[in-house]
Amino acid sequence: MPLDFAPQALIPQSWIPQALAEPGLCIGPVCADQITRSAKHHFQLRLRVSDQQGHHERLVVDCRDGRLSPATGPVERGYVAAVTRRACRLSGEPIG
Repeated sequence: MPLDFAPQALIPQSWIPQALAEPGLCIGPVCADQITRSAKHHFQLRLRVSDQQGHHERLVVDCRDGRLSPATGPVERGYVAAVTRRACRLSGEPIG
C-alpha cells in the first residue's frame, strides 16, 4: 500500500464530526451559508458570510444590480461580491 494512502477513507461518514462539514458556498477565503430568498422581494437574497479570520456578518444582496447591504463590513467585499454573484446565479436571479 503506498504511503500517501489516506486512512480517512476508511472512517465511516457517521463518525465524522459535524464541525468538519463543508460550508454552503465558498470563494477564496470567504464562505456564505444560511442563504435564503427574501419573502418580500424575490430578487433579494439574505446570507451569512464569514472569512478565515473569524469575521462574520449577515447581509442582503439585490440580485438585479449586485448591491450589498450593508455596503461595508469586516468581511472583504471583493470576495463577498464574488460569492453573492454566484449565489444569485445559482438561485436563478442573474445579476443584470
